[in-house]
Amino acid sequence: MEEEISMYLDEAKELMDHAIAHTQNELAKIRAGKASPAMLDSISVEYYGAPTPLSQVASVTVPDARSIVVKPWEKTILADIEKAIRDSDLGLNPMNDGEIIRLNLPALTEERRKDLVKQAKNETEKGKVSVRNVRKKINDGLKQLLKDGAPEDAIKNAEADVQKLTDEHVTKLDGIFEHKEKDIMTV
Repeated sequence: MEEEISMYLDEAKELMDHAIAHTQNELAKIRAGKASPAMLDSISVEYYGAPTPLSQVASVTVPDARSIVVKPWEKTILADIEKAIRDSDLGLNPMNDGEIIRLNLPALTEERRKDLVKQAKNETEKGKVSVRNVRKKINDGLKQLLKDGAPEDAIKNAEADVQKLTDEHVTKLDGIFEHKEKDIMTV
């Protein structure tokens, strides 16, 4: 029984860590005043008939805080990359010079910054919901162990450990959000 309880706790930690990693990944896509290659992670390009992530068909660099340069491995897909960026919800206007695509990021307005903070808050909340769902799933499993004859105090201790893990991960997500909010609001 001890072994099974331990497996549940390990699974809880792993799943909660995964929820945090996913949230960080989603927050990296939200623009924070300065250019970042991660902003283009969600863009796919038609490449030989298949949607392919931009990072697999081009190099994405940030020469300065307000611009991104996309240099495709093959010049034949320049127009496809330009179209994919224009069609994305990033609101960027690509400039194609025949060799590379340059993206200039306009300065963020106060209103746009507040919208981005709301977007970051929503992503953080999704992360917290994921962590809480993990807690529920693990606690349900522990209750099943109790029905199967596990000692009650061992289950109570495990549930307390799961709650402690949940609290730690929610606090970590709050810290990540605060850092992102500060990033977005810094002019």
